[in-house]
Amino acid sequence: MGLFSFIKSELIDIIEWLDPTQNTMVFRFERHDNEIKNGAKLVVRESQAAVFINEGQLADVFGPGTYTLQTQNMPLLSTLKGWKYGFDSPFKAEVYFVNTKRFTNMKWGTPNVFYIRDQDFGRVSLRAFGTYTMKIADPAKFIREVSGTDGDFTVESINGELRSLVVTRFIDALGESKLSLLDFAQNYKDLSDFCQKQLGQEFLEYGIEITKFLVSSISLPEELQAKLDQGTGMNMLGDMNRYAQMKGADAMSDAAKNPGGGGGGGMEGMMGMMMMQQMMNQQKSAPAAQPGGGGGMASPPPPPPSVQYYVSVNGQQQGPFNIAALQQMFQQGQMNPQTFVWKQGMAGWQAAGEVAELAGVFQQMAPPPPPPPPMP
Repeated sequence: MGLFSFIKSELIDIIEWLDPTQNTMVFRFERHDNEIKNGAKLVVRESQAAVFINEGQLADVFGPGTYTLQTQNMPLLSTLKGWKYGFDSPFKAEVYFVNTKRFTNMKWGTPNVFYIRDQDFGRVSLRAFGTYTMKIADPAKFIREVSGTDGDFTVESINGELRSLVVTRFIDALGESKLSLLDFAQNYKDLSDFCQKQLGQEFLEYGIEITKFLVSSISLPEELQAKLDQGTGMNMLGDMNRYAQMKGADAMSDAAKNPGGGGGGGMEGMMGMMMMQQMMNQQKSAPAAQPGGGGGMASPPPPPPSVQYYVSVNGQQQGPFNIAALQQMFQQGQMNPQTFVWKQGMAGWQAAGEVAELAGVFQQMAPPPPPPPPMP
């Protein structure tokens, strides 16, 4: 060090912190033997606070600005030191810079599944994920309660504890909301706002403010999701009869892709279709409930289902169609007696003209009568 630099360091003392990181929450300003000169310059930038600690006791806190350290602007430290009329250089104190900016995209998620009791599905296991944003709102409390004498305190040092707190309060909030499982997705914002409010007071105990809380997803187990999707498909189809038809069509498609059989997916699909048909037959054959406790006349049985045929058009399976629809297709030229058809119970595809039940489909209808002759 040259003579000029030495003299400059003795006459001018600047205390400041330029944060080169994105995750440091508290940084201790290092000075040899913690000595600070009388009249030293303190530079506190925006999104920072400077906290002075003397012999383990928290003293003055400075917000953004440039200060000349004197007795007048260090009242707490002056009291601790017992200064009445100013102080002589140098004095000893630790200076901690606290980062008061917002720390964004803090991720949280349930490490394991948790259970809720749903009004529609009973006991259900879930997982949830999201993010939150926080900032240090009370630098003195944060140093006193959290960071202590750590001279390089980062987000990772506290993130685990905060994440556990967030997950616990989120599960509590979800239970208190009494929302149905099917209503979660459309209430993410309300859940987020509710959780942020619940967490706000607990975060302040650390000197931290939670400025935003977001629920990004609440996921169901794969098995339950598959059942919900299947139930949605049944609702779209309307009744079990049409659901059985859909299953039959799927089974035929699987069989067409696996003409060799071999006990693969096609055979399993056909077995499933047969089991579904048996269930439907059992429902139809069950005795009707007696109105008034069994003392009255039984309600009439439902009408028999119409015969349904699948049609092969250009190598593509279409349908099912009832006989009236097939007759209309014939009249419009969309099928003929050589068109292959199939219905449940048939061993395989067969030309429509060879199916006795469809004989009436191909009878030519009489053409419309000619117009009347013109009047003389």
